[in-house]
Amino acid sequence: MLSKHHWWRDAVIYQVYVRSFLDSTGDGIGDLAGVRAGLPYLKKLGVDGIWLSPFYPSPQHDHGYDVADYCDVDPLFGDLGEFDLLVGTARRLGIKVLLDIVPNHCSSEHPWFREALAAAPGSPARARFHFADGRGPDGCEPPNNWHSMFGGPAWSRVTEPDGRPGQWYLHMFAPEQPDWNWRNPEIAAEFDRILRFWLDRGIDGFRIDVAAGLFKHPELPDSDDPEADARTRDSVNPLAWNQPEVHDVWRRWRSMCEEYTERDGRERLLVGEVSVPTAREHAQYVRPDELHQAFFFDLLSAPWDPDAFQKVISEAMQDIAGTGSTVTWVLNNHDQVRTVTRYGEPATEGSGLGAARARAAALLMLALPGAAYIYQGEELGLPEVVDLPDDVLTDPIFRRTGSRARIRDGCRVPLPWSGQASPFGFTSGVEGAKPWLPQPEYFAEYATDRALADTRSFWHLYRDGLQLRAALPQLGEGTLRWLDAPPGVLAFTRGDDLVCAVNFGTAPTPAPVSGAPLLASGPCPPGVLSGSTAAWWIRS
Repeated sequence: MLSKHHWWRDAVIYQVYVRSFLDSTGDGIGDLAGVRAGLPYLKKLGVDGIWLSPFYPSPQHDHGYDVADYCDVDPLFGDLGEFDLLVGTARRLGIKVLLDIVPNHCSSEHPWFREALAAAPGSPARARFHFADGRGPDGCEPPNNWHSMFGGPAWSRVTEPDGRPGQWYLHMFAPEQPDWNWRNPEIAAEFDRILRFWLDRGIDGFRIDVAAGLFKHPELPDSDDPEADARTRDSVNPLAWNQPEVHDVWRRWRSMCEEYTERDGRERLLVGEVSVPTAREHAQYVRPDELHQAFFFDLLSAPWDPDAFQKVISEAMQDIAGTGSTVTWVLNNHDQVRTVTRYGEPATEGSGLGAARARAAALLMLALPGAAYIYQGEELGLPEVVDLPDDVLTDPIFRRTGSRARIRDGCRVPLPWSGQASPFGFTSGVEGAKPWLPQPEYFAEYATDRALADTRSFWHLYRDGLQLRAALPQLGEGTLRWLDAPPGVLAFTRGDDLVCAVNFGTAPTPAPVSGAPLLASGPCPPGVLSGSTAAWWIRS
């Protein structure tokens, strides 16, 4: 029997970047047992579910987004037994579990790609990927002019089994991440098998990496702007992304999820990482027979300006919610500069302007109709770590370009849990254990134990907001109506009585205002909207 309550429509999901959440073994790398140990913390915070970053066997060239085996656990993170314990514990706590699935590309160490390297041009093994002859004398130039998202050509040349330079293969990310050829029916069948493997283990759905990818233009022609993807760090090459055939994949996966729901009444969720130019194109991915949700990144990328925020929110409500889905709001993830720093640059330690804006943005997001995703550490107000030494950086973007611009290590530094010095409780009690990325000394100010003890902290803002969101029928799914507001203030009502207002002023928020109640009755509480802050209240 189908569930009458579609839990995903207004769910708040917490993104767990596994290697940086909590380390149970002392090797400096977070793991599944650490995630299981942290579930009571997440239950107390009040989230509805978690999304786990890839933990599959991988050479870790891109921290698990280069998958060598889609149906197992890398020993770095545990094993299938530990995974089953994690799912069981989450189920008892009422926390949904989503897995990160990577269907656009795999690892260069995946058995099928190793088989392709050993096979001849034109073989069935190579047909699972995009192999092509090169251009120019002796095929020494790539088959087309596309560039990788991570910089440099999107093609690498292989050495054939006889030792001669041979064909080229496509990788829209790192060379260690060859793209699957989804025009080959073997790939769809293999991913059917993979999804069923994890669904049979009791998970609640999938976050889909590069969901606008998979299919490439069948002729692989040259691009008019070959460096666009690398320049923007976004999937903007129309020949490599957002091809119409991709929608058939999501219809196939949606049908599979509904099959499992029919079987036991538990709804499985598909949420896609969809990066497309407009909200209208975004809406095509969440039609009733495709993905349940797709991350709406326009709010994340909007400048701190009331008109910009109102524009992207209105477009999302019109185009995406108009499909019958709900908008999936995000302010941050493992690929973005942390919110406190992004809103407060050039500040680096989260005080003042950036922190005030990040608090206001969090309340705004949690008041919007639909679902919301929170990246780990945002509930602590963690800033971006911008001064990591070159010799500890692991992002393949840095390795391929030599540039620190828009690299992602700074938002992936392991969480601080307790204490005054690194590892701040992140690792187990092993003496001398060091996190895989160094934590700055100032992380002591953001440690979880300190945040829980301070009622004015980011953590309490998030926790109180989540509790109110769960308790108030006006919040979560539904509609909004914009209200007239003074210049620099954005205000809307949910259900004609609950109001959210955000002041986009540039003055830092005073400490007393930071601790103002989220909810009051009557007119807006005096002083709550000074500086850059937000408030919820019930109109009398």
